[in-house]
Amino acid sequence: MLKPLMANIQAVKTKEISIQSIIYQALRNKMGEKAQIRTSATKQPEVPCFFIFGDSLVDNGNNNGILTLARANYQPYGVDFAQGATGRFCNGRTVVDVLAQLLGFTDYIPPFSSATGDSLIKGVNFASGASGLGSNDYLNNYFMPNYYSTPNQYTPAAYATALLQEYSRQLTDLYRLGARKVIIPGIGPIGCIPYELARFNGTAQSRCNEDKNNVVNLFNSGLRQLVDTINNGQFPGAKFVYLDSFKGSKELTANKKSYGLEVTEEGCCGVGKNNGQITCLPLQTPCENRSKYLFWDAFHPTEVANVIYAKMAYNSKANAYAHPINVRQLATL
Repeated sequence: MLKPLMANIQAVKTKEISIQSIIYQALRNKMGEKAQIRTSATKQPEVPCFFIFGDSLVDNGNNNGILTLARANYQPYGVDFAQGATGRFCNGRTVVDVLAQLLGFTDYIPPFSSATGDSLIKGVNFASGASGLGSNDYLNNYFMPNYYSTPNQYTPAAYATALLQEYSRQLTDLYRLGARKVIIPGIGPIGCIPYELARFNGTAQSRCNEDKNNVVNLFNSGLRQLVDTINNGQFPGAKFVYLDSFKGSKELTANKKSYGLEVTEEGCCGVGKNNGQITCLPLQTPCENRSKYLFWDAFHPTEVANVIYAKMAYNSKANAYAHPINVRQLATL
């Protein structure tokens, strides 16, 4: 799987980069190295800038002005967020909101749709719901055989390879643009989200659709190998960190009580079985004990889960949740 990926990295082809793609990242580039962004009179953030790419897991309002069903700028989204329904697909902060705070930023990284002036130097959030490279390619394509021919055209391994080849091209473009410190999350256990649990009756061994989990783990395995390849000298001066989103979510489910959680199979807001058949509707009344839920809606984590994931990424022991180092260590390089 890695031979074509390494070839793509070494080729370094010139290509326009899609802003609706990939990941969330902590970047230190030539612009950022010159920036002096202070959180107080005596303290600066741990990194000079933070640029974010991804899907609805980290979108903070870029889809608000787009004609799309993938929007969350309505109540009860943002019910626990000081600014209300901003377009975040969550009841409160997203994982990158929390990461920005852990890194020392006093303000949230603004969405591309409203970023101006000095904020363009400090960082921009380009994430757009339903975009990205990874989970949506499975949820909204490969796992929809009645609508797309992709499952008939690609074996699971071949599909993962195709996605990873495109991923390597995108990462090469980011490196050429100045990205030097990059955080790359894998795909979580799609077979365990409320949306899938509402459509799967489970087995004697698991409530989750482990067949789908096994498929996405082919991608995750290749992505981790890609990070190792990059860190082995393919991108001089850069350091990439892989976040094992699959392991992190499974950890919260297996040890939910130790994290203060009680409900890990249902969305706090939604309709039907597991609150996952239809995701959270406008003005719908969500659950009251949101801090006890792993999932906010059919697809997305609650704020409390995002806080846990962000702290895992920031403080992870070597090769536990973050590989090969954690975000705090990455920031100090």
